[in-house]
Amino acid sequence: MNKKIGFILVLLLVSVMMIGSVSAGFFDFLGGNNSNQTANDENTFIVGFDAEFPPYGYKDANGSYTGFDLDLAKEVCVRNNWTFKAQPIDWDAKDAELNSGSIDCIWNGFTIDGRENEYLWSNPYFDNKQIFVVKSDSNIKQISDLSGKTVETQKDSSALAALNGENKTIKNTFATLTEVADYNTAFMDLESGACDAVAMDIGVAEYDIKNKNSTSVNFEILNESITTEKYGIGFKQGNTDLKDKVQSTLDEMFKDGTVAKIAAKYGISEDALIQPK
Repeated sequence: MNKKIGFILVLLLVSVMMIGSVSAGFFDFLGGNNSNQTANDENTFIVGFDAEFPPYGYKDANGSYTGFDLDLAKEVCVRNNWTFKAQPIDWDAKDAELNSGSIDCIWNGFTIDGRENEYLWSNPYFDNKQIFVVKSDSNIKQISDLSGKTVETQKDSSALAALNGENKTIKNTFATLTEVADYNTAFMDLESGACDAVAMDIGVAEYDIKNKNSTSVNFEILNESITTEKYGIGFKQGNTDLKDKVQSTLDEMFKDGTVAKIAAKYGISEDALIQPK
């Protein structure tokens, strides 16, 4: 081969290798090869959750994911020497996320009732009552006092489903039942007098009351509940080994008082916790 041609070929080969290296680095820069992505292996526990559902899972003022359920999951990981990862998901895509293996479980105020055969469930650990919140200085002390009153609840909520379903007789006594976009709006309406009561989950209510009560206005929960539902941890069908390990660890946390301590941090009453048998 002519030496000049050989030299040119070597230069071309080196150029191609350099271009390939730069291209790969640029692809990594764009996120095409994210080496920081947590691998879902046997030592990593990836929890799927709704990032806008306080106190169970949400983003705090510092931009970190936190919440009652996420703290429980973190402690489970500590005790099993696992790496914990909180994975916010589109709630409508939760089944696809679980079945694909991109998350190990759904742990986020997740209702068992009506879904018993759709997932492999942990034992229920939380009794999520649907209740009414009123202003402390109102004359509403029991559900019958809501007759002729204006009540609000969040759209697509469990409280709304209960009042439109088996508890429709309660709803029929109201002057109106209005659906709002979120509970912050409902609490503002309750404070201003635009509504007389808010129907909601007890865990969310206790968290909001803890953060919203002030010297000028206070809220309280009526003793009577609308209905109740149980929360559990949802695993993919057949993932029995992981479910059993998480369950045994959670049982230990109940027995040594850790679950109650975490609940108190988020203003959740111990009465809502379902102790293991």
